[in-house]
Amino acid sequence: MGQATSSCQRFLHYAFDYETPKTLVVPSTAVGVVFRFTQLLVLLYLVGYVCVVQKAYQDMDSVVSTVTTKVKGYAIINGSAHTHRPQFGDVADYVIPSQGDKSFFVLTNMIVTTNQTVSHCPEDPQPSSICSEDSDCPAGLSVLRGNGLCVNFSNTIQTCEVISWCPLEKDTGPPEPALIDAAENFTLLIKNSVTYPKFNFHRRNIMPHVNMSYLKRCEFNSTTDPDCPIFRLQQMVSDAGEEFKEMAVKGGVLGIVIDWTCDLDWWAGECNPKYSFQRLDNNKNKEVAPGYNFRFAKYYKTPEGEESRTLIKAYGIRFEVIVIGIAGKFGIIPTIVNLGATLTFLSLVPTVTDWILLTCTKKRHFYSKHKTTHLRDEDDENKESMTMGTSYGTQ
Repeated sequence: MGQATSSCQRFLHYAFDYETPKTLVVPSTAVGVVFRFTQLLVLLYLVGYVCVVQKAYQDMDSVVSTVTTKVKGYAIINGSAHTHRPQFGDVADYVIPSQGDKSFFVLTNMIVTTNQTVSHCPEDPQPSSICSEDSDCPAGLSVLRGNGLCVNFSNTIQTCEVISWCPLEKDTGPPEPALIDAAENFTLLIKNSVTYPKFNFHRRNIMPHVNMSYLKRCEFNSTTDPDCPIFRLQQMVSDAGEEFKEMAVKGGVLGIVIDWTCDLDWWAGECNPKYSFQRLDNNKNKEVAPGYNFRFAKYYKTPEGEESRTLIKAYGIRFEVIVIGIAGKFGIIPTIVNLGATLTFLSLVPTVTDWILLTCTKKRHFYSKHKTTHLRDEDDENKESMTMGTSYGTQ
């Protein structure tokens, strides 16, 4: 019975005893250095990381952006496999679409198949199309466009006949060097407007001091002309670490990154765009499907009234304009939240120091005795002293 009562009392003490802080002055230089050093770390975290690096005292807002682009330039294609005389072209021929948005394509190389009409013709020799008799060419199976006939492709090879735009495209790979390497001198005008709705802040990449005379003669340079919104294609590719003449052969994808990261606690005139360029496709050295290309056709009527077309497999550089940015401005709520978090960290410093004091120092048992005092133990000692005094008096 007595043991159960004792266990119950210990549980009640553990559950309901109230602990109050007790100040203990410890004349130890080592412990004092640990205490102050830990406080210093917390303050450096607040000032250096929270305030300077993260700017956690600011309200933040993401950029809302609109972009329009316009390419200018012309090129002359010398005689090639598909043309026997020089051809002149401008952006209406080589830029797709002609009115650019955030993404546009500049044609630099091509394979042209002229005078195609819907007809019957032998398929190009491939494992699935080579045949020796009609039974090797089930209609619509081994060759989806096939009509079930095996015909002569050449004097030595027979292939399945197909219904298609004939003659078929002879895709032996893009010509090298690129046909339209003059595209490297095309220029690009980027008009970009951004808004930070939370702060009612509006900005455009054509600065207020930029006038028409400046736009007619300027060209972007990160050092000498960082405010010019006109870019030369060759320079952008070069800034991305690529060679234009190499990229123009099989094509690729280039990113134009406009960074509008701004600190609006300072003068708003310091909020300017920062441009960078990088190649986005990582398949230039791949054997399968390298570069970037697609097909399109130009349709017309023959003198006999038959529909005909010119098929173009276009290789070139696709430009993607990517606008990123975040703006910050002083806000009372994030400031209070982060200040409260810092004060919480500071309140933990004495706890860490006490742990070191009571576990790592030589006099830890001495400090522990003075650090923790149980009032019930003192009451028991006082009662014992009174009992002994009464006993001695009786004797």
